[in-house]
Amino acid sequence: MSERKQGQGSGGHGAPARPLEGAVGDRKRPGLVSPAPDPELVDRARRRRFTAAYKLEILREVEACSEPGEIGALLRREGLYSSHLSKWRKQRDEGALHALSKRRGRRGADPRDAEIERLRRRAERAEGELEKARKVIEVQGNVSALLGALLEPRGADESTEP
Repeated sequence: MSERKQGQGSGGHGAPARPLEGAVGDRKRPGLVSPAPDPELVDRARRRRFTAAYKLEILREVEACSEPGEIGALLRREGLYSSHLSKWRKQRDEGALHALSKRRGRRGADPRDAEIERLRRRAERAEGELEKARKVIEVQGNVSALLGALLEPRGADESTEP
């Protein structure tokens, strides 16, 4: 009991208390260097995409296999699963394989929208030019009226007076 009072540790055996140590690869401990990333691992997993032509080619190769184990070897060589084959067969039988060759995701802009926008800009430009032409015609009319008033013979007004 006297050892505890002296503050030599809580173990009761006379040894000073030590902090618990973590695992060998514990990254939280200062001074440890983290291992280099594994070059065979990709940063982010990506879903594989197979073209319709590839799927049909694989199905043809599978149907041509006649020896036991050939299909398994083909699947290992291509990195595929048997579920791929069953799914692709079903799609082929339903006639949906041609639809799978379309890109997934957001559809592109409708080409008609681009044409409408082009025609709208063209109409706005034409309306702007028409407005300019109307102003030019109005100015030309005003200039013509002014010139007509200025070039009018003054003697005609005086000669009319007796």
